[in-house]
This record gives sequence, structure tokens and C-alpha cells, in this order.
Amino acid sequence: MTTHRRLLLVVADGEHARFVRPGTDNALHSDSAFDSAAAHKRSSDLGSDHPGAAYHTGSSARHAEAPRHDPHELAKEKFAQVVAGQLNAAAVGDTFDDLVIAAPAHVLNAIREHLDTGTDAKIIGTLHKDLVKTPDHELWPHVREWVPPVHRPPAWGTGTQDMPGR
Repeated sequence: MTTHRRLLLVVADGEHARFVRPGTDNALHSDSAFDSAAAHKRSSDLGSDHPGAAYHTGSSARHAEAPRHDPHELAKEKFAQVVAGQLNAAAVGDTFDDLVIAAPAHVLNAIREHLDTGTDAKIIGTLHKDLVKTPDHELWPHVREWVPPVHRPPAWGTGTQDMPGR
């Protein structure tokens, strides 16, 4: 007897994520979604992206103290940690058996870097693609390796032989 495996599909980029699950008919449905707090902010709103500078005594020359960091890239890294934290909590709560993550390569690597060992062990597949803007009903061609096709029973009234009393 085969057991039903509970699959969780994570679709993420550096600012948006959604957890998608197959229904009883294998159609994919978003379970939850969340966005980064920095998703629509300007770099200047996130903090200074300019390095500090220092003067040397007796010289008018200035030297940068720290390398330049893009605040949006730092925010994306933090968001990957948040996604990983949500996955770790869901794994501890035993809400899925198998995990598939679809995200651009740098985001996927950042998420995996912050996964607990137990959560990482549940990964059955990864996809290096940005599918965040792909609607649920259009995800299947991308994840068909892990999700069976949609199965819908035939509807009543498709022919006279199907109708009761005839």
C-alpha cells in the first residue's frame, strides 16, 4: 500500500515567496504567501550604500573604510533567511514530507544555506528558475517531475449515457 506524501513547493525570489501544495486532484494551490519588507523600498530608504571614509593626518587624501554593499542585496539575503526559517518551522511542525524549491540560483543557495539538516533532508528537488509571477495553474509544466498531472473525474451530463434515469 502506498502512502500519500505531503509535498510542499516553495516558489521564491529575493523579495517574494509562496508555499504551494497539490490538492487532492493534484492541482496546485498557494497555501500562503509573504513579501519582504524591503520589496518596494529605494536603496536610500534601506540605508546608506556608500562606504565610510577616513582622512590621514597631514594629507588631504581620503580612503574608504569598508567595501560598498548594495542594501537591496543585503535585504534579499535576509529575506532568504526568513524563508528558510518558515521552512524550518514547517518541517518541525511536520506539515510536509517532501520539499521542492523553485528560485533563482543565488536565492536558492541562500535559502538552502539557512535550512536545518532535517529540513534539507526533505528536499526532493530544486529548480533554478524565477517562477514568482507564474500563476499556480501554470506551474505544473515546470514541476511535473515532482507533481503528477491534474486528475479530475468526469462531470455528470457529458452525454446521455451518464445521466441518471436514462
